[in-house]
Amino acid sequence: MVTRQTAMHPRPIIVWFRQDLRLADNPALVQALKVGPIIPLFVLDDVISGIWKLGGASRWWLHHSLQSLAADLEARGSKLIVRKGAAEAVIASVAAETNAEAVYWNRLYEPYAIARDAQIKAALAANSVSTHSFNASLLAEPWTVKTGSDSPYRVFTPFWRSLSSRYRNEPLLLAPREMRAPSAWPQSDAIRAWQLLPAKPDWTKGFASSWRPGEHGAHQTMVNFLDLALDGYAANRDRPDMAGTSRLSPHLHWGEIGPRQIWHALATSMDRNDGVETHATKFLTEIGWREFAYHLLYHFPQMTERNLNPAFDRFPWVDCEKRFKAWSSGRTGYPIVDAGMRELWATGYMHNRVRMITASFLVKHLLIPWQHGARWFWDTLLDADLANNSASWQWVAGSGADAAPFFRIFNPMIQGEKFDPDGRYVRNWVPELAGVDTKHIHRPWTASNFTSLGYAPPIVDHVRARSQALEAFKMCSNAASSPGASGPIVPPPTFRNRVRER
Repeated sequence: MVTRQTAMHPRPIIVWFRQDLRLADNPALVQALKVGPIIPLFVLDDVISGIWKLGGASRWWLHHSLQSLAADLEARGSKLIVRKGAAEAVIASVAAETNAEAVYWNRLYEPYAIARDAQIKAALAANSVSTHSFNASLLAEPWTVKTGSDSPYRVFTPFWRSLSSRYRNEPLLLAPREMRAPSAWPQSDAIRAWQLLPAKPDWTKGFASSWRPGEHGAHQTMVNFLDLALDGYAANRDRPDMAGTSRLSPHLHWGEIGPRQIWHALATSMDRNDGVETHATKFLTEIGWREFAYHLLYHFPQMTERNLNPAFDRFPWVDCEKRFKAWSSGRTGYPIVDAGMRELWATGYMHNRVRMITASFLVKHLLIPWQHGARWFWDTLLDADLANNSASWQWVAGSGADAAPFFRIFNPMIQGEKFDPDGRYVRNWVPELAGVDTKHIHRPWTASNFTSLGYAPPIVDHVRARSQALEAFKMCSNAASSPGASGPIVPPPTFRNRVRER
C-alpha cells in the first residue's frame, strides 16, 4: 500500500480510465500528471449499466485494448491497476488504500454513467478527496450546442452547422514520455482473470485477423484510411464491396483515438492535398453524426428504450422469434441482408450502408421492434455504442429525431444492385451464392438452378411486406391521432437471452 503523505511521498492522483484508453490527447491524464504521481485505474463495472452491460464482442475488444494500454503505461514507468465491481465501491476502496488526493477522469454521457459519476463525486468529497472531470470523447459537450431558443437540436443539419462553425482545431495534447509513479502500488486483478474472451465456443476467431485493438492500432487504422481510402471516400463510403471506409468506429468508441485527433489529421491532409477536401468534409460529417447521437442521448436519455416519436408507441409490431433468428443468423433469403449479418457475426463489424439495409429489413419487412435489433447489435458489434446504436436504429425505424420517414423502405434487391453491383460482397459472405452470375446475384431465386444452391428462399415477399409495413404505419398514425386511443403498446420482451446461441 502507498505510505502516508510525506515531503518525499506526495499523495497520488487516481486517473480513472473508462472509454478513453489512450495516452495521447487525454486531458484527465495530462492534467493529473501536473499534480503528482498517478495511479492509472480501470474498473469493470457490470453493475451500474444494467441491461446495457458490455456485449460479447465489446468484451473481446476491451480485453485486448486494456492489454495494449497496460503495455504503454509500463513502457513509461507506470502500471495499470484493474479491478472488477461497482465503480463507486472500487474507487472509494483504492482511494482509501492509497491515501489518494484526487480522482481524475474523462466524462461519459450515458444516463447511468452520469448518475453514477455524480454519486462518486459526492462520496469522495465527503472523504476529502477532490474530483476533476474533462472532455476527451467529443468535439463539444452536449449541453453547449443549443438552438436559438436555448433548446436541444432535433435536426442534424443545423446542429452540425452550429458545432462545426465554432469548433477550433487547437493543438493536441501530447502523450507523456514518462510518468511519475506512487511510492507503492495497490493490488490489481489480472486482466485474463476477468475471462472477457469467449472459450466454448470461441466465436471470435475471425476478429484478430481484422482488428488490432489499442492506441497503436487506432493510429495505424487512421494512417491507412488517410493514405488509401480518404481520396474517393465521398463516393466509395457506400460500397461494402470496397475498402472505402475508415473502420475507426471501435477505436473511437473505446477512446483509443478521439474526434479532436481525427479532425486534426483531416485538416493536415487537406492542407497537403486540396483534392481531398470534399472527401474529408464528408467524413467529418460522419463524425458530426456521432456528436449528434450523443447530443440526443444526453437530452433524451429515454431514447435507448423508448421511441422519441411517441406516435410509434402504438405501432403494431410482430413478436416472431423464428423471423428474428432468420435475420440474426443471415438466413432471410435476401443476399445483401444475409451477407451483412454474416459479416457481423464473423468480424464483429458491418459496413454502414449494410447496417441501414439490415435494420430496415428487420423493422419494416419483418415488423420486429427496433429495440430487438439494437440489442443484437449491442452484443455482436465491436463498436457497440449506446448513443450511436440507439440513434441509428431509431433513425431507420422512423421513430427518432431527424429520422428517415417510415415509408422509406429499402428494397434489398435494388440496394444490393446499386452498392454491390458485381456481387463481390455477397459472394464473400454468402458462399452458397459464389457461383451465381451477376445478373441473378441479388435475386438468386430467379436463377434456373436456384433449388440446387442450398440457399434459403426469401422469408417474406418484398412487395407484400412493404404493403403490410405501410398499412401498419397507417394504423399506428390513425390510432395515435384518435381521441379515444388507449395507452401505448409496449414492445414485446427482447431476445437478449438468445444472443450467441447459434
